[in-house]
Amino acid sequence: MFEKSNTSGSDSKTGSECLKIRAHHLCCIQGFQGYGYSQGFVANMRAVISDIKAFPSRPLELVSECDVICTSCPNQRECTAQQSIASRRIRNMDLVVMEKLKIKEGTVMKADEAFRLINSQLANASDIEEVCGTCKWRQKCLWYMQMKDKCENKT
Repeated sequence: MFEKSNTSGSDSKTGSECLKIRAHHLCCIQGFQGYGYSQGFVANMRAVISDIKAFPSRPLELVSECDVICTSCPNQRECTAQQSIASRRIRNMDLVVMEKLKIKEGTVMKADEAFRLINSQLANASDIEEVCGTCKWRQKCLWYMQMKDKCENKT
């Protein structure tokens, strides 16, 4: 089910296989409630999340292109084309996340470190809106709702 990145190791039993993950998917993974584009997409998303929970030190390569989650998305062809408005919008979400995290495309870090970083660096409402503002899933995303509440309660 997983697409290996070019920087992959091979020992998935210990969680050392590097997974290619879109930077904005660090938010989506935390907020996923079972909604998705198709049953195949939902099943794959659950498998990716389960794997990362089982191996929190698994390395993730943070990218702005199709990743292990996108492999089961029925809209993948449009995303892969990199020319559509939707594709550019989604890629921009990744680039904004990388900018906010102060990391470069292709950065590899342990999953638990990546989640700690995104949850500490996207700390205000404008950051969250900049990343998630155009996402069609934001009203069903637990991460988005919790982060918005957290930011609103700060003021």
